[in-house]
Amino acid sequence: MFDNLSGRLQATLKRLRGEGRLTGDNIRDALREVRTALLEADVALPVVKDFIERVRVKAVGREVASSLSPGQVLIKVVYDELVALMGSANEKLNLAARPPAVILVAGLQGSGKTTTVAKLARFLIQREKKTVMVASVDVYRPAAIEQLQKLAASVGSEFFPSRSDQMPVEIARQAVDAARKRLLDVVLIDSAGRLHVDEAMMQEIRAVHAAIQPIETLFVVDSMTGQDAVTTAQAFNNALPLSGLILTKTDGDARGGAALSIRQVTGRPVKFLGVGEQSDALEAFYPDRVAARILGMGDILGLVEEVTRSADRDKAREMSRKLAKGKGFDLADFRDQLQQMEKMGGMAGLMEKLPGIGEVSDAAKARLSDRQTSRLVAIIDSMTPQERHTPEIIRGSRKRRIAAGSGTAVQEVNRLLKQFDQMQKMMKRMGKGGFQRMLRDVKGRLPGLPG
Repeated sequence: MFDNLSGRLQATLKRLRGEGRLTGDNIRDALREVRTALLEADVALPVVKDFIERVRVKAVGREVASSLSPGQVLIKVVYDELVALMGSANEKLNLAARPPAVILVAGLQGSGKTTTVAKLARFLIQREKKTVMVASVDVYRPAAIEQLQKLAASVGSEFFPSRSDQMPVEIARQAVDAARKRLLDVVLIDSAGRLHVDEAMMQEIRAVHAAIQPIETLFVVDSMTGQDAVTTAQAFNNALPLSGLILTKTDGDARGGAALSIRQVTGRPVKFLGVGEQSDALEAFYPDRVAARILGMGDILGLVEEVTRSADRDKAREMSRKLAKGKGFDLADFRDQLQQMEKMGGMAGLMEKLPGIGEVSDAAKARLSDRQTSRLVAIIDSMTPQERHTPEIIRGSRKRRIAAGSGTAVQEVNRLLKQFDQMQKMMKRMGKGGFQRMLRDVKGRLPGLPG
């Protein structure tokens, strides 16, 4: 997400290096390019105009400290305004209600609404430690009810059954009553989607809303539809008292205009981002972290949280003990690390959170893609246990056999062995106390982490 915008903004702000202070003249061209970049990212024109004017007013005349370049000063101004534009802080779900807390989820057909309901259920179960029931009132598409039932089973949520011959309002009432009787914490109601906004749809969802009085009414919108997403969200916001928005398919949206426009236009906060197809691919929306990613600063706190949440702690302890005893890091360990990475959203998801990733060439990013990670795992899987433990024995004929078995080329096997050799050297340093030193360094740089 934001790939194009991020590249353009970073290139533009770099051009101010060497200036002594920010003036109307030396930032005029920079702001013109920022404006173009935002418009190309499909940010709504009124939002762009207001944003550029606020940046200009705050930046002109600001002194540049000896330790900073004008580009860095302007980056700070742009960063602050991006955060303000997107909502300043993460707004969590309001679950402070007598159980069950009722959440109504609305959206157009094809926006990923039903999948998002399941993702949200998993999020509440795993991260908020809540008991959850889901129910569908989409009586027009029996397949949607079946889909939600399967998804509920996969994420560990309870499912309230419904049929296409029932009334949506009655289903919603019965689901809330069932959740109350079972002493569940949250009930998620998946409303009917349509191909477009129409009055019949609005009347129905207003009736469901009135019947169950949800504490949260969330609108799911496809970020890839750009300004159409903002227009649709505005129409729903006029019909319903929306409490928040969920942007889906952000992993496929290189522009990001909806994320930057939708809060300003609707006045409603973005609460979550859908970042993939898997049931765990839902992220809480933090405006400061998103702004940092756009400007190439990365999202270290998000990365730390992802590692803490997804890492296999038993394997991590086993690795620590192994290194502490001076035992070698072998290819089986390397494969475990690659698979852990895939659990944390893949290489693409991790790279997006790394500072300075905008400086990395597209060719280098391609070499670090999720597809490449899968190929590395396939190569290691094609080795014998002895080869994984002592890679020094992997020579000519063994390399050809491994390449054939993994569907790769000998050059790729060579590249893997070279990468592994570098990783092994790093692990040896960690085994001699380097890991603890590195951990202390990282903690010292991250706010909010104990030293």
